[in-house]
Amino acid sequence: MSLRDLVRQEALAHMTPAERLAQLRSARLYFRRPEQPGFFVSETVEGPVVAVFTSWEGLALFAGTCEWASTTAEDLMEQLPEGVRALVDPLGPRPFVLDAVMADASADAAGAAHETAETRGE
Repeated sequence: MSLRDLVRQEALAHMTPAERLAQLRSARLYFRRPEQPGFFVSETVEGPVVAVFTSWEGLALFAGTCEWASTTAEDLMEQLPEGVRALVDPLGPRPFVLDAVMADASADAAGAAHETAETRGE
């Protein structure tokens, strides 16, 4: 793991969920790539999830040597089947679930913050 990855993980660990979501909208997420287009979906007691990682090193710790793919969090939310959520960094210090409702709320909050900054002349 590089120093940059350690700094990123530490910064993410101290962010609120809304801040993490805003940061992740354009961040690259890595995940195991199945032979056929789609995702490896795990059934959990809280519903189906796809494990995704903010670094390929995190993916390697989770899945070992594997075929992988990456995309932005925003694109991932559009590509996931309905009802399937993304579990971000499940082996990290603060794993969290990313779903369409949270992503939409993050976009609304980011838009409201931008509008507030514009009215203040920032």
